[in-house]
Amino acid sequence: MCSEIGRNCLFFVIAVNLWILYIVPMKKRMEFFLYPGMIALDVTGPLDVFQTANELLSRNAREGEGYELVFSALEPGLVATSSGLRLYADSNHGMQTTDSLLVPGGIAAETISSDSAIVQAVGLAARKAQRIVSVCSGAFLLAAAGLLDGHRVTTHWIVADRLADRYPNVCIEPDAIYIQDGNIATSAGVTAGIDLALALVEDDYGPTLAIEVARILLLYRRRPGNQSQFSTPLAMQAKAGKRFKDLFDWIETHLDQNLTVERLAEQAHMSPRTFARIFPSETGMSPGRFIEQLRIDRARELLESGIEGLESVAHESGFGREERLRRAFQRRLGISPAQYRAHFKKNQRNTL
Repeated sequence: MCSEIGRNCLFFVIAVNLWILYIVPMKKRMEFFLYPGMIALDVTGPLDVFQTANELLSRNAREGEGYELVFSALEPGLVATSSGLRLYADSNHGMQTTDSLLVPGGIAAETISSDSAIVQAVGLAARKAQRIVSVCSGAFLLAAAGLLDGHRVTTHWIVADRLADRYPNVCIEPDAIYIQDGNIATSAGVTAGIDLALALVEDDYGPTLAIEVARILLLYRRRPGNQSQFSTPLAMQAKAGKRFKDLFDWIETHLDQNLTVERLAEQAHMSPRTFARIFPSETGMSPGRFIEQLRIDRARELLESGIEGLESVAHESGFGREERLRRAFQRRLGISPAQYRAHFKKNQRNTL
């Protein structure tokens, strides 16, 4: 009888403990793998996103949720970044099961990816992780460990070709800000790691928290992963060099005006005929298409900021009339400005 009661009590205690573990929110363990020569911002950018999420959840009586932030390395101790800032790894790699493993990038990443000890360490840590993340050239370490084969990934555009040549079984998309493919998430260089971190917060805790984190960190906007690593003006400047730099700067501050080819040519100190011939050949885009893209970018910013009235958005972005704004959105984005704005309003109405 006593032994039977004891067994029943034991089963009851186990059942209660399992029930408590099931209903009590648990923090997600986020492991940063550190190695010499990594870029500090590849660590500290995402780190501040996750910590800000923790603080916001705590303010809303959700202290049990959020992220447990840990730092591992080949050996515990100080690890120097490329800028000389030293970060402390408080644990060995792969010691515990983790929700996410994040591998930063750096100038040294490509070289270190040939270090068998580092690659094995990343592989061991990845086997204990549910989600595997790289920032910038950290993708080299994941690829070397065989973790990216058959996956769509991105990295910094400077090293994208070398990554593709070295690992032909990896599908490189060099123009994306970040890509999430199954349990693999990769991002482009430096600040793109912040965009990816925000996307992970949204996956874990919803869009409202991610938006609020972005607001707290004074981020200009939460960029979608498929956005180009270059803004429209930056991409054009990269193609055209110095010839049209002053013109591009002037256009961005005069989008609400009537920007005819004649006026652009005058600003560029060319005849309209010469300008109409040279601009497309050097930028790969006609003047009209370039102006429209800049105006769409400006309209998106205004809609995301919550500005009321599509007529106001049309005027401030340079489209003039709501109908012209709507046609441009449908043609370029496949949705109306009202639908675009409704998406952000819906997210902002949700509560933490």
